[in-house]
Amino acid sequence: MQRTQEFAVAPIGQGAWLWVWVPMLLAVAAMIAAMTMEQQTPMPWGWLAIPLVLLIGAGLSMALRRRRIFIDNRELRIHATLYTRKLVLEAIDLDKARVVSLEEHTDLKPRLKTNGFYLPGFHAGHFRLRNLTKAFCLITDRTRVLALPLRDGGLVLLSPTRPADLLARLRELAAPAHHR
Repeated sequence: MQRTQEFAVAPIGQGAWLWVWVPMLLAVAAMIAAMTMEQQTPMPWGWLAIPLVLLIGAGLSMALRRRRIFIDNRELRIHATLYTRKLVLEAIDLDKARVVSLEEHTDLKPRLKTNGFYLPGFHAGHFRLRNLTKAFCLITDRTRVLALPLRDGGLVLLSPTRPADLLARLRELAAPAHHR
């Protein structure tokens, strides 16, 4: 019997959205100013850059909205912008998993983006942490992060709205496997 359970992701702060749209709008304003201040008639293709920049902003906004954490049967699935991570429960060392604040556990803060998406207050994708561990991240709230150590030495850092509930559910699903 297949059963899917979704866990809400903590919302992104307004600052992340500003980091997407303020530069885009400033670029559009600069392009309009440059094209209207030209002595000669501006090239018609120059105006095509404006919708292109706005389209890029819309694409980034759509990517920021793609944030999901769910369990499908015995597999944890994470959708974080352009990145997806699927983990069978047996790949996670649930005995060492815990809810942490990255303000207190600074060694777990993402430091180097290896293939990810970073805005202030938002990390999605693959990172190296301050302690140099490889990690897959979906962090929107640094004060309540579910740290899931993997048996291969990696780490998954998640920001569900209720991290303790997700951890409890993962442990509950893994419990029958330990008793076999």
